[in-house]
Amino acid sequence: MIELAPSILSADFAHLADDIHLATEGGASLLHLDVMDGHFVPNLTIGPPVVASVRKITELPLDCHLMIEDPDFYIPAFVDAGADWISVHQEVCWHLNRTLESIRSRGAQAGVVINPATPVEMLSEVLDIADYVLVMSVNPGFGGQKFIPGALGKIAKLASIRASRALNFRIEVDGGVDLETVGDVVRAGAEILVAGSAVFSKRDPKGDAQKLLKAAHEASWQKV
Repeated sequence: MIELAPSILSADFAHLADDIHLATEGGASLLHLDVMDGHFVPNLTIGPPVVASVRKITELPLDCHLMIEDPDFYIPAFVDAGADWISVHQEVCWHLNRTLESIRSRGAQAGVVINPATPVEMLSEVLDIADYVLVMSVNPGFGGQKFIPGALGKIAKLASIRASRALNFRIEVDGGVDLETVGDVVRAGAEILVAGSAVFSKRDPKGDAQKLLKAAHEASWQKV
């Protein structure tokens, strides 16, 4: 099942509720919230108060991507704020299995993220406890970046590992997903598509979400 998770990082925060509602009408089934601390990535974005505010205006699951240095400390606050999914970076978690179990113990879906320079093999020992794997197809920190083609091989490798080990994690991709790249991303095996600029930059969240999902579904049919 292909799902679209618009990233509110690219939305108009002066009209955030309107943008979210329009993207939902366009077929979005998740909302992606990029949490950045200015240390792990060179940008500052949102924290639990914004998540709590977004929780009040939508029934969509909230997919919180923690690009922060000490995710373990903040996980309870994000769950309390209304996060349904929480993903953490392999690169900052010393005890990744414990972190994922901590997220799941609080009733949220647990995801693990890898940066463009991190090989899929680094996740081998936690794929059985991850609900989803997020492949970064840009270096995290800012929206509107160009898709890094090497991500396609990682997506395909994860899909192959999942099949060979009979695992159930889902594959998400984030960065540069637009009408030009979405077909390749879906054919490689991604099921959850994070898109910011492709949904919000032209100020037509409903129409652009519909176009992206249409292209994604056409690619999934080609794959079959």
